[in-house]
Amino acid sequence: MSTILIVANQTLPSEALASEVAGRIAAGARDFHVVVPATPPPGGGFTWDEGAARQAAQERLAAFIAGIVGQGATADGEIGDRDPVAAVRDAARGRDITAIILSTLPSGASKWLRQDVPSRLKGAMTIPIAVVTERESSAAGR
Repeated sequence: MSTILIVANQTLPSEALASEVAGRIAAGARDFHVVVPATPPPGGGFTWDEGAARQAAQERLAAFIAGIVGQGATADGEIGDRDPVAAVRDAARGRDITAIILSTLPSGASKWLRQDVPSRLKGAMTIPIAVVTERESSAAGR
């Protein structure tokens, strides 16, 4: 079965990502795998509690998966490497991934955009990659 891989963290509750996934489901997609890179929380500075960050990510992941399942699709997920590109590579191993959705915060707030994750991911993978950027007014990531 072919799977769409979603990579997101703080934007899991975002409207932009929810809209993208709903559109994919309406177009016939039925299987999703979500990887949440274990990244430091915003404003964490040089010290941060990895356990607390993973717990918060796990809670966002569980809620997001429930939302996909509530739309009639199947979904599972995992907390991955803190590097989003490495997390995607790891999550894609052994799966028939047909597309990747990368969800980021807006340009001023997004570490992933500053680290050029969309280009790095496109260079690392040979399947279509859609980049969904949350709008400034969203509560995602707060």
